[in-house]
Amino acid sequence: MRKWWPLAAICLGTFMLLLDVTIVTVALPAMATDLGTSLSELEWVVDTYALALAALLLGVGSRADRIGRRKVYLVGLVVFTAASVACAVAPTAGVLIGARAVQGIGAAGMFGTTIALLGMHYGGRDRGVAFAVWGATNSVAAAAGPLVGGLLTQYLDWRWIFFVNLPVCLAAVAMTLLSVRESKGQGRQRADVLGTVAFTVASGALTFGLIRAHSDGWTTPFTLGLFGTAAVALALFVVAETRHEHPVLDLSLFRRPSFTGIMTGALFLQGAAFAYLLYESLWMQSVLGYEPVEAGLYLLPMCASAFVVSALAGRFGPWLPRATIGGGLALIALGSAMQAGLDAGSSGGSLVAGLVVAGLGVGLVTPSLSAAALATVPPERGGMVGGAVNTFRQLGFALGIAVFGVIFQSRIESVLRADGGVPDPHGAAVALSGGQARSVVAGLPEGDRDAMAHLVREAFASGLNAVLVVAAALGAVASLVVVATVRVPAGGTEQRRPAPPGPAADAALETGKSG
Repeated sequence: MRKWWPLAAICLGTFMLLLDVTIVTVALPAMATDLGTSLSELEWVVDTYALALAALLLGVGSRADRIGRRKVYLVGLVVFTAASVACAVAPTAGVLIGARAVQGIGAAGMFGTTIALLGMHYGGRDRGVAFAVWGATNSVAAAAGPLVGGLLTQYLDWRWIFFVNLPVCLAAVAMTLLSVRESKGQGRQRADVLGTVAFTVASGALTFGLIRAHSDGWTTPFTLGLFGTAAVALALFVVAETRHEHPVLDLSLFRRPSFTGIMTGALFLQGAAFAYLLYESLWMQSVLGYEPVEAGLYLLPMCASAFVVSALAGRFGPWLPRATIGGGLALIALGSAMQAGLDAGSSGGSLVAGLVVAGLGVGLVTPSLSAAALATVPPERGGMVGGAVNTFRQLGFALGIAVFGVIFQSRIESVLRADGGVPDPHGAAVALSGGQARSVVAGLPEGDRDAMAHLVREAFASGLNAVLVVAAALGAVASLVVVATVRVPAGGTEQRRPAPPGPAADAALETGKSG
């Protein structure tokens, strides 16, 4: 059994870093009450972590190649653990957001080295088992976050969603020290600092601009400045990648239809499957009055169905990428659409069937993405591609949160404005979408409360329906792109079927770079 200890150490760290992407969703109303946050600040609590993780994944692998992947994984674990404690004791929303960014930096060190470490420790059939278990860990961690967050928030306090990381991460550190061997890439490459910084600025400015747009307006100088900064930084990133000898992302890979299709699936996966959970949690707790655990239990079916299919998909999915990735994204689209029929009288039970279907899609897609992407390129590009898949996934989640926030608040404001009885529709929409529905209703004269409560339920349901329809559209588009472009490749070509994992694949992954 000792041969599986490295897998356990890597999966333990992976589980915690991915759990922290979604664990905060059910705790957000409690945070809003305790810290007095707005919707923009709530979004940043989620987004700043995902953005830091996405922005640094492309560059962290190349650094790990030079100084050691095990070392980078361990440093990431320590930084993630320390930042989790800082999140737990944060006195203000600003401190919490900053600590979440540092948490994301640590998570990038962990996530950016996992594929290379697994590839070094396991070969042949063992590699298939290892990647199946790792893929199942990916699926379950993201989907289980709301339930775990609900349990900790209701029975302890929202701060415990961060305190719980401490013992688990310390166990992962000990297991890594005892069982994981050091691994370095071949040669010493000059780091692509400009490309990494430009990508970080572009993704951060774009997300920040989207979040500020629905609170400050689309045409304010600050919002336009953020979008302009994102455009300039993106152009600089493209120039840097085309000129650097060892770019963090070789843009020529996008000439391969299969690679482009898989990256599109990775980008849309997290946004279509998970970004709307934040708004469903706000609806169930601030409007329907559910306790955190009850809200988490309604989201549990996604976790359960993802777990059921993820191990099987991780074992066989990489050899049938169009079926697993394209079909899984189609199921995610269908699941989102099935939830988009809410009205003022709906309850959390209205979400369950759609969440089950979406979870089946998550279980199919998640374990297959990395292995399928690795098969579309030559072996020496393997590490770069593994980092790119994870980067696109987390960037899709961060952008999904921001885009859905614009849609959600705008739709709520539109319903309130159409009613005509709300003096300040924009201000009310900001308060409602920030989880303050009860306070808004309680502050009204007693005779107006019932009518306002009904209007709030109607507005929230309408906003959530709009978000779910867009999520369904994203999943459907991604599914069509994958089906149209992805072919089962072998050895970096797009004509032949890949062989199952074996000695040749072992050598290929061993020589691949991780950044």
